Amino acid sequence: MPVKNQTRSADEQKPLSKQAEKMRRLRALICGDKYERAARQMGATVVAGVDEVGRGSLFGPVVAAAVILPEKTRIRGIRDSKQLLPEERERLDIIIRRKAIAVAIGFADAATVDAINIRRASHLAMLSAIAQLLPQPDFLLIDAERLDTPCMQKAIIYGDSISVSIAAASIVAKVYRDAWMCRYHEEYPQYGLASHKGYSTEEHLRALAEHGPCPLHRMTYEPVRRVLELRTGVVTSTLANEPVQVS
Repeated sequence: MPVKNQTRSADEQKPLSKQAEKMRRLRALICGDKYERAARQMGATVVAGVDEVGRGSLFGPVVAAAVILPEKTRIRGIRDSKQLLPEERERLDIIIRRKAIAVAIGFADAATVDAINIRRASHLAMLSAIAQLLPQPDFLLIDAERLDTPCMQKAIIYGDSISVSIAAASIVAKVYRDAWMCRYHEEYPQYGLASHKGYSTEEHLRALAEHGPCPLHRMTYEPVRRVLELRTGVVTSTLANEPVQVS
């Protein structure tokens, strides 16, 4: 009887990186309205999903979106914006805005990020978005954060992958911020913002080393601060603003 070949290719044997393993787990999650239904069972009538994008960017604002969807909303293909191709995000952004009861955007610019740190700036952007919603929500679903607001809220780990409202906010914020970065690319073409949207890519780091930072870079982020110190010879203090490389 022939022995079944149990050898595997080098690719199959190679372990996944932590980031790849995380993305594989996230893709397996199902995005639905379980949390929205649970909030309504608690007495909520207007449930908003809230998320932000741009925490890890070296350049420009952190942008938040707040989205109120009608009860039992289903949107095929919706999920965390980072798991979608740009054209998929743009298509879903149109659908979300058409179906939503309300959509609002808030942001905190690079100077604010440097002044108060990225986490507090992200909260400021989210609170700004929530404040603009009409009607005002009586329950917030937030991706992994709690906000300083009297409104009832629930922080959901991986919320942008499992809550339709948070996923919608993630997509709206990402599309809005990406468009903003493309406009900034026209003003600062030397950094290649249209391709990397301000994140810590090799292209962006090379441009930083060659041209130095511009006023819209986050000066407290380590790669920007390091270039600034090399160019000026002045060592600066920093807040806890450490970038991450995401798309």
